[in-house]
Amino acid sequence: MSPAQTVLAAELAANEASEHRPLIITLFAVFVLATLGITVWAGRQTKDAADFYAGGRQFSAFQNGLAVSGDYMSAASFLGIAGAIALFGYDGFLYSIGFLVAWLVALLLVAEPLRNSGRYTMGDVLAYRMRQRPVRTAAGTSTIVVSIFYLLAQMAGAGVLVSLLLGITSDAGKILIVALVGVLMIVYVSIGGMKGTTWVQMVKAVLLIGGTILITFLVLLKFDFNISDLLGTAAEKSGHGAAFLEPGLQYGINGTTKLDFISLGIALVLGTAGLPHILIRFYTVPNAKAARKSVNWAIGIIGAFYLMTIALGFGAAALVGPKEITESNPSGNTAAPLLALHVGGVDSAWGAILLATISAVAFATILAVVAGLTLASSSSFAHDIYANVIRRGQATEKEEMRAARWATVFIGIVSIALGALARDLNVAGLVALAFAVAASANLPTILYSLFWKRFTTQGALWSIYGGLIVAVGLVLFSPVVSGDPKAMFPDVDFAWFPLKNPGLISIPFGFLMGWLGTVLSKEEPDKAKYAELEVRSLTGTGAH
Repeated sequence: MSPAQTVLAAELAANEASEHRPLIITLFAVFVLATLGITVWAGRQTKDAADFYAGGRQFSAFQNGLAVSGDYMSAASFLGIAGAIALFGYDGFLYSIGFLVAWLVALLLVAEPLRNSGRYTMGDVLAYRMRQRPVRTAAGTSTIVVSIFYLLAQMAGAGVLVSLLLGITSDAGKILIVALVGVLMIVYVSIGGMKGTTWVQMVKAVLLIGGTILITFLVLLKFDFNISDLLGTAAEKSGHGAAFLEPGLQYGINGTTKLDFISLGIALVLGTAGLPHILIRFYTVPNAKAARKSVNWAIGIIGAFYLMTIALGFGAAALVGPKEITESNPSGNTAAPLLALHVGGVDSAWGAILLATISAVAFATILAVVAGLTLASSSSFAHDIYANVIRRGQATEKEEMRAARWATVFIGIVSIALGALARDLNVAGLVALAFAVAASANLPTILYSLFWKRFTTQGALWSIYGGLIVAVGLVLFSPVVSGDPKAMFPDVDFAWFPLKNPGLISIPFGFLMGWLGTVLSKEEPDKAKYAELEVRSLTGTGAH
């Protein structure tokens, strides 16, 4: 960040927040220590692979629904969406709509069949009726890539958040914060496994909803619960007038931005049903009925939260103002914490307490989500690649869990390195990229495997690798990485793909490659195995 972009954070450090710094650090430390305590407690309950990967399948539908919502309401939801709405009004709220509608796809097409068909990972479903080694390798690779994309957003959010909270303005300090999050993430997963991660996610969901309700109430109180006044003030302060409340401020500028909007919408709606850290949550409940109910609970909790992002985003535009937000962070990621400071009073201890509490809740959000993501990718490596590909099914449970813990360390290191580069990008936009990759590589393969009798191993491999390579390739050559002032590498330009989200091209390509690979395959599909999978996925007969 340039000095101009860090004015607010510097002022916060130098003036009002400095006298409350011990209080802020204390509240922050309490949240981190509490979640670590939960992790250590849960780690003592983890005795075998079923405990580590699936929490012993002991969680109720409500508990899992709470954990799913905790896993899903990430830094993108709390920090990124609030910032996007504060800066772009109506267009920013499209993230909330897309993230919520996506759950209908997960509920109607994926939740029950997946719970019935697999044990721990997406690779279990594919390997049921196809050649184990190639499809497990592909599923593991895809899971790790999608998880790392999603982790980038959480790392970027953590760097921004703690920098604001502690008054850190240097790039070195922000990179150190990203590294701290990575270390905590490794500890959470290595010690707690799925049980620890699930309990942290449940606690975090309660805290996040509670904090959001409080800020929403205080924002509405400022406007005497008159939403029209809130929206009118936000539009006035935004500098865009009535256009702030209408479509097109961000995505209606020209033909390219309109296509970007379509691409983003497709990725958001289809991506959830292919996200690895969401898919593994369906294995933590005892049966498919509980999986379906947990998704219903999640939809209710997440829907209520996204409704409140209207107050967070438009409240930040009205009470903080876009100038102050972008001076703190050019992508708007600090809008929600700054709103907490303003509704409590910039010069007051109450404002500092609110800032510290909301920031600590957001940090707990990040820790819970990165733990879930890391668990998904390390589980897939250990269960799919190590145990079933490298060791050909001969690994013991202890060896498998040891491999998962080493994978956690490796993924943590990679995430720290990439998170340091992505620290100034909007976290909602980064998460949208993960959704696009998941919808391009994972979703076509899952749907074809569950519902298409002719689907073959070659079709699965072409679908996963084709969708994955095209999605990641288009991102690498897009304005997200280079050729834009807000890009990961703003000083160079090798972007030839004009859209910031690849979903418009990569998602249809993933489905096309799955179909093409199957019809060109000389392999005869195992119809008996498909019949078994069909009965199992629809009825739960023989499910683990």
